[in-house]
Amino acid sequence: MSHLFDTHSRPLVRGTGGMVSAAHPLAAGAGARVLEDGGTAYDAIVATAAVLNVAEPFMSGLAGLGVATVYDAKTQQVRVVDFHPPVPQKFDAATMTEADIFYGANASGTPGNLAGWCALRDAGGTMGLDRLLAPAIRYARDGVPKSQFFLDMVTLAESRPLLPDYLETYVKDPAGMALGAVHRQPALADTLDAIASEGPSYLYDGPLGRKMVAHLQALGGCMTLDDLAAVAPVWEEPISTSYRGLEVNVPAPPAESFQILVALALLETVDFRAMAHQGVDHLDIVFRAIRLASELRLANNKCTPDQAMALLDERKLAPLLDRLNDPQPITARTEKYGEGALPEGVQFAREHTTSMSAVDRFGNAICLTQSLGSMFGSGVVIPGTGVCMNNFLNWADLNPDSPNYLKAGERFGMCLAPSISLKDGAPVLSLGTPGSYGILQTQVQAMVHHLDYGLGLQDAIDAPRARLWDGRVVHVESRIDPATVKALKGRGHEVSMIAPMSMACGGMHAVKIDPVSGALEGAADSRRDGAAIPA
Repeated sequence: MSHLFDTHSRPLVRGTGGMVSAAHPLAAGAGARVLEDGGTAYDAIVATAAVLNVAEPFMSGLAGLGVATVYDAKTQQVRVVDFHPPVPQKFDAATMTEADIFYGANASGTPGNLAGWCALRDAGGTMGLDRLLAPAIRYARDGVPKSQFFLDMVTLAESRPLLPDYLETYVKDPAGMALGAVHRQPALADTLDAIASEGPSYLYDGPLGRKMVAHLQALGGCMTLDDLAAVAPVWEEPISTSYRGLEVNVPAPPAESFQILVALALLETVDFRAMAHQGVDHLDIVFRAIRLASELRLANNKCTPDQAMALLDERKLAPLLDRLNDPQPITARTEKYGEGALPEGVQFAREHTTSMSAVDRFGNAICLTQSLGSMFGSGVVIPGTGVCMNNFLNWADLNPDSPNYLKAGERFGMCLAPSISLKDGAPVLSLGTPGSYGILQTQVQAMVHHLDYGLGLQDAIDAPRARLWDGRVVHVESRIDPATVKALKGRGHEVSMIAPMSMACGGMHAVKIDPVSGALEGAADSRRDGAAIPA
């Protein structure tokens, strides 16, 4: 089959002994070396995540939050570990503004990433934390060369309120801000070294936690030592649906990834064979399904897992299918509950997350998505530690009418959606992406490229995508045929063209497993600095 608009900017990576795909080559390489040394995917994903803390500090960090979907070869089961802690106990939504939960000391959810990494290591790892953090410590101390992507992130962050410790850590760099300049983070190296020696208690019940809480409270923040001490990753069952013969597993609520399942359930009824790839019929029906699923997500946020699965019932889907096939334009929300238009520049500032996948020779597969929220999170760096805080509270609501209202001590809905897909009970695809609420959109688009139009994994990830926004607004990458864009406008989509390969459309990383031969294929999104590296 010919795919006129495919982009083949990098080769598909193949291997048999294990594979890691992540948003920076040093991170993927660290994970691959762990696999080569006999470690499991559990070990590799921890080493990878920790190096991302160093190599892409604008998106990753031990003080962020995340979730991982795991296929465990011993139990032959898919599980999810959620390390996205509840709202701090003293948070009072009635006293906060949107700005308060976007910038500064009250924007941070309680840090969960470090606890999540350790939960994964404990669940199936074979190596000590000192070994797994060693690459991150070395890169923090010796430095990481700055890519254009790194420089772009720092430049974009200039529009945000910049606190002194942030400036000292990321901007006022003696090495300068030139391409290839080596960025060293000695304070972060010392912090990671202490964690390697003392374990996660160094943060959750120790010196780092005390520094963190004291600094945040000095800035007017509400996080307490009790919030840190209460952090406990939660192991849960995933939710799933069938799409083109695969069982697609994603985290259960309060994760918002059930939006992906609803969109796929709607598209399962569509015969794409009659639609030209990247033509108006293909894109129109996918955009419509995404909008319908997004509105359903907003109306049912923080539902129970059983309630989420009930949304996939044929009777529940019937009116959505009627609307999907009704030619009238669909107007729907894609972001937060009743938020309305965001200030100029804020939308793009939220698209900062990272996702990685690891598969080992033992048959374990892990997809982990973690984030600081916005670029450089809340903009708060804890003095003397190199630790950048997240601004995850910005992904829930201050509107009391919202199902995702921020309530002290309660978990809240978040759009992270790492996926593991099975065929006949065996894992065949580990796939995740960053992109804020675009996560729930672009994974659907990539799966259609791959499963419906037969694109190889790398081509499916690099193929042109779109980011839908509230109302009818949709931003499409400019590799889409202008005639198709015109036709989409004729069907009611408010289309704007963006860069040919835009970070607004995610940064997907995936590993595919051949269920017969066991051969692995790794793919990394050309929209980021990532790489897939075999063991």
